[in-house]
Amino acid sequence: MDLQESFINSPDHHRVRTTGVRPAMTAKILSLLALALLMTTGTALAGGEVRLAVAANFHDAAERLAVRFTESTGHSTRISYGSTGKLYAQIRHGAPFDVFLAADRERPRLMEDNGSGVAGTRFTYALGKLVFWSADPEAFEDPEAFLRDGSFRRLAIANPRTAPYGLAARQTLQHLAIWESLENRLVMGESIAQTFQFVATGNAKAGFIALAQLRDGHRGGAHWEVPSKHHEPIAQQAILLDRGRGNDAAGAWLDFLASSEAQDIIRQYGYDIPQESE
Repeated sequence: MDLQESFINSPDHHRVRTTGVRPAMTAKILSLLALALLMTTGTALAGGEVRLAVAANFHDAAERLAVRFTESTGHSTRISYGSTGKLYAQIRHGAPFDVFLAADRERPRLMEDNGSGVAGTRFTYALGKLVFWSADPEAFEDPEAFLRDGSFRRLAIANPRTAPYGLAARQTLQHLAIWESLENRLVMGESIAQTFQFVATGNAKAGFIALAQLRDGHRGGAHWEVPSKHHEPIAQQAILLDRGRGNDAAGAWLDFLASSEAQDIIRQYGYDIPQESE
């Protein structure tokens, strides 16, 4: 068979020489290459990553949200959990996060003021609920009487200086006028997740945790949903960080977090949604 030589104009107007390939086969090869290039480009465009710093109380909700976010946008997430105060300190010291989901509004507001957060991107994504819980189902019937009686060795709360749920717990005990009498019996978790473990393992008879940690009745024991009048609102805010500026995946995450689909999921995990975001 005689070799054929054909010259094909490429898209950038350079001439590409192909030897021994029939025109029909050449066209087919080029079509396949173009399709492969299109698929690769599409994957790259949809395959961004957002690095999230998320308050520990929001762990389960964030995990489910991350799955739906990836399914709907193609972007991936990398999430680190911890107390709001410690995550804030890490971000201020240069930790490479794109978005901060705090358990309060104080730190996101500070970030907006000091320039580590992008102005105009801060909003309340959830309203947290505080619960007093014991793994022992017979620990108490009247939680306030149980607290005032003080017939226990240890009571767990998250550190009020770094964890907003710990601050709400302290405000609750102050509202009941028993903070000073119980202060020397408190064991403080570095985050609400550690506080939960103190109670779950019996290292503390009872403690103040997030309602989200008891969702769907997964945990037994006795619990009391603390009235909101006992403490300041737990308004959990998100903010785009300066490092995330220009990251399409970070912007997409914030858009998704404010969507009705995300709000429905957040409600399922024991949170309220504000009527209007701040």
